[in-house]
Amino acid sequence: MREMSLSTTDDPPWEGLDGAERHAVCLTAARAGDRAALHVLVNELTPLVWHVVRGQGLNRPAAEDVVQTVWLALLRNLNRLTEPRALAAWLITTARREAVRVRSAEQTGASAAPAEVFDQMPSTDGQPEAEAVRDDRDRRLWSAFRRLPRRCQELLRLTVLAGRARYEAVAEAMGMPRGSIGPTRGRCLDSLRALLDAEGGSR
Repeated sequence: MREMSLSTTDDPPWEGLDGAERHAVCLTAARAGDRAALHVLVNELTPLVWHVVRGQGLNRPAAEDVVQTVWLALLRNLNRLTEPRALAAWLITTARREAVRVRSAEQTGASAAPAEVFDQMPSTDGQPEAEAVRDDRDRRLWSAFRRLPRRCQELLRLTVLAGRARYEAVAEAMGMPRGSIGPTRGRCLDSLRALLDAEGGSR
């Protein structure tokens, strides 16, 4: 692949754009050798790739390797993506497949880590009583979350963590109509609340 050059444009073409349009313009610019455009894609879409991978049960070191593999795969296929607007969906699909492959190769009888919606959140120091309440709340939240159907878990994970990736990308990745994402997400959240209430509430 030819060496990419840093963009010298004061007002890059993706400035002011959002979601799939922004990423499509960045992808086109990256194909032309604009390294700054590639940096935008990596910075904005790595959180999405990361949480898709972690959602497959990989530990942190394995997940980091998979994330790196996914971005290398994009570099190798930079000029092969026929629809730049579908970049986020391509990353989601590639990340999931690679994570499943790695998880299958690693399984030797030990169970995979439970699926997560969020990676470890930054610690906020507080009084022991407050920490105990928070830990109990989090324990009940994840317990309820893991009792959701797997499709609900994945949908919530993607829609909460997709960031700039719009529902179109999530819909394509999950094989769902775009218009059904919001209502389905709402039903999944209602189910999560009901399960959480059964765990003792969200206090």
